[in-house]
Amino acid sequence: MEITWDEFTKVELRVGRIVSARPFPEARKPAYVLEIDFGDELGTRKSSAQITDLYAVDDLPGRLVVAVVNFPKKQIGPLMSECLVTGFYDAEGRVALCVPDTDVPLGSKLL
Repeated sequence: MEITWDEFTKVELRVGRIVSARPFPEARKPAYVLEIDFGDELGTRKSSAQITDLYAVDDLPGRLVVAVVNFPKKQIGPLMSECLVTGFYDAEGRVALCVPDTDVPLGSKLL
């Protein structure tokens, strides 16, 4: 399905840095709870991410991620998710994070 440029620009994909990660045992599928810093304008937000196959929880803090920040909040078990972390499925169905390949300012918007 095609969308218009105006529709695409409504989706706010922003860069954030993971400041903390912890297991999320209450999730239906294995997941982590991430706290992500999007800079001064957007602040820190929480998200549930099903990335346990490729990433150890202790290796996540400090990593950059790309997330949708203008979806409505979503209740996921006991967690109120405030953004959607993006990723891609690999050949085995594991989720690989979508990340910039160089350091960029927190809160930068995908163009």
